[in-house]
Amino acid sequence: MNILITGGAGFLGTLLARTILERDHLRDQTLRTLTLTDLVAPVRPEIVTHSKVSIDGGDLLLRLPELFKQDFDAVFHLASAVSGECEADFELGLRSNLDATRAVLEGLRAQHARTGRAPLLFFASSVAVFGSDAAIPMPAVVTDTTLPTPQSSYGIHKFICEQLIADYTRKGFIDGRVARLMTVSVRPGRPNGAASSFLSGIVREPLAGVPTRCPVSLDTAVALSSPLTSIQGVLAVVEASREAFGGRTALNLPALTVTVGEMLQALKEVAGEQVASLVSVEPDEQIKRIVGGWPSRFDCQRTHRLGLQADASYQDIIRQYLEMTRA
Repeated sequence: MNILITGGAGFLGTLLARTILERDHLRDQTLRTLTLTDLVAPVRPEIVTHSKVSIDGGDLLLRLPELFKQDFDAVFHLASAVSGECEADFELGLRSNLDATRAVLEGLRAQHARTGRAPLLFFASSVAVFGSDAAIPMPAVVTDTTLPTPQSSYGIHKFICEQLIADYTRKGFIDGRVARLMTVSVRPGRPNGAASSFLSGIVREPLAGVPTRCPVSLDTAVALSSPLTSIQGVLAVVEASREAFGGRTALNLPALTVTVGEMLQALKEVAGEQVASLVSVEPDEQIKRIVGGWPSRFDCQRTHRLGLQADASYQDIIRQYLEMTRA
């Protein structure tokens, strides 16, 4: 199997690549090649030196014509501009999210015309597709049938891409699978431009002895998923049969619902009060508006039928992060 991961140098892209390389197969087919494309190269030596891995660096939109000169059995499209970036730079969001995804779809449609086979496409969508509209308020619990009404440019981009992938799948050009990822916490590394970045930072930085700010109130409820649970969900969605996936509509991966105050209490229990005291609450109105508009409670029956469950506790998520950073 020949696989492409866009955003392959990002945290989730790197974790997905490591997992696939360790398994050495996908959908009961042996891995032949794994191509990772991103603005920068991955840094993990076990990835960049692997005999089955090739690295492609540069602007995705410019690199896609060259990449699609070869055929891929599966594409994981993870690359995107994140929420805060899209609000700050409208053109960047359109180019990185809509234009790039359309180019991926067209590359796969051309491949289908050459080979007669529909390649698999996994698209990482987001809970940012949900929001509270004046005409259609967001319910207290989001279910598999809740209508997305995005309230940010990032959410709009993700929802448009969901619908494009559904149509390319309906036409038989691809086998499209879309899953809406919860906010992934705890991410290692440096903060990014996502409005949700603090949901890793308020744990990651204190554990490193660095003071950090929390831009929302402690009673803010959020829907989270650990890195390993998120990757498990992605692979389960990809490996499910078309019938088990059910239709062409995006599904919601399972979520652990916690308040920011409960996250800090978990940090205190795992790492001690001195570590937790490094977090100060300093409200940021824009982040409060964006994050406060996202749903925090989900009933994910479709993913439960695939055998997926949310993380058991935020304490467990912090311990997972500590284990990952020690590895």
